[in-house]
Amino acid sequence: MERPTSIDLFAGAGGMSLGFEQAGFDVVAAVELDPVHCAVHEYNFPHTPVICRSVAEVKPEEIRDQVGGRQLDVVFGGPPCQGFSLIGKRLLDDPRNSLVFHFLRLVSALQPKYFVMENVKGMAIGRHQQFLQEVIEKFNYYGYNVVTPYRVLNASYYGVPQHRERLFLLGYHRNVPPLRYPEPRTQPANAKRRSKALLGLPNSPTVGEALQDLPQIENYAELMLEDTVKAEFGEPSEYGAILRGLTIDPENFAYPRQFDRQLLTGSRRTRHTRPSIDRFQKTQPGQVESISRFLRLDPNGICNTLRAGTPSSRGAFTSPRPIHPHCPRCITVREAARLHGYPDWFRCHVTKWHGFRQIGNSVPPLLARSVARQILKALEVTPTVPQPSIELGDSRLLAFTMAEAAARYGVSAHAIPPRLVRRSKKQTTSRTAVTPK
Repeated sequence: MERPTSIDLFAGAGGMSLGFEQAGFDVVAAVELDPVHCAVHEYNFPHTPVICRSVAEVKPEEIRDQVGGRQLDVVFGGPPCQGFSLIGKRLLDDPRNSLVFHFLRLVSALQPKYFVMENVKGMAIGRHQQFLQEVIEKFNYYGYNVVTPYRVLNASYYGVPQHRERLFLLGYHRNVPPLRYPEPRTQPANAKRRSKALLGLPNSPTVGEALQDLPQIENYAELMLEDTVKAEFGEPSEYGAILRGLTIDPENFAYPRQFDRQLLTGSRRTRHTRPSIDRFQKTQPGQVESISRFLRLDPNGICNTLRAGTPSSRGAFTSPRPIHPHCPRCITVREAARLHGYPDWFRCHVTKWHGFRQIGNSVPPLLARSVARQILKALEVTPTVPQPSIELGDSRLLAFTMAEAAARYGVSAHAIPPRLVRRSKKQTTSRTAVTPK
């Protein structure tokens, strides 16, 4: 039996792609503007063609070519929205919201059975609701019902050890069965207030459970210069064992990946100053360090929202990372990936700036999986784990500079405006590019 098909229109590094694949979908194409993100997506999803262009430039025929003769079941993605200042006017006409328009354009042309549009929580608040109403009216015009009331979903209610709230707009064609939002599966660990509706649900994994088996990076001098090392892992929690691939997750229907479970990746160390280390050491778990304003993670609670870094026009800073619950330092990219729900085979760019940007901008896979499972129920599809396993891409893809990534996909090195590209002599470069396909 063929797996249902889906398209990711704003793929990034692939958080939603992975969630839909884990639910039982084939992601038959991914669209992403940033060539560095495209390279990372290609590494993690070598079976998914990547269209490295703005969604605004993608024609429906290009996507239909990737789908072949199969029925397209879902189009999903998170188009950026910025034009909320023109109150009293048609916000959908604001050029800054053009990517939402192009999401609508492709859904109307491709006519999938379902769509999922993800965005920031603020899009559902106050005057921004006018914009959402315009979007819903346009979807109705194209033949789609939108599930109302629309909802903001918190990743910690779906098995992720992180407080992360995102708006999900769910729609279904009038000719297919209706869709429902997923119900919470967990409640935040160590929460001060617990809703009566959540009583009886298991706690989400804690920060301590997510990180407990990861090697102590201070024991590996190589990680001052590299992001990967052969290492000794500890005893994992149930959550950690699943992400390491030591325990079968009965609800994961992704293509199995081949990877070295003794390889610690995404763990390049940060050179903190002695005063910073002393301040971090004195900060109690669950408290904010007074100078950096970084939160020290509580091992018995969940992580605060992981965010992306700033563009070069604002200093190209790595995202404000939480302080490790036990060590006087900020967390690594791998530790952030654990707190986001990424399996250990999934890798980000080797630089901390790109790596944290890719995690901070992505949807936690377990949250995306919960949404995708609702579509499978509506389709009345019983997923199965595909065989055989697949090899990950060439690891050199993870070290591409912007220029190298752009050359691979045949696009301009300025596809991303210079203000969004980090200019740093410390950025890792790869001298040998992977041969373009």
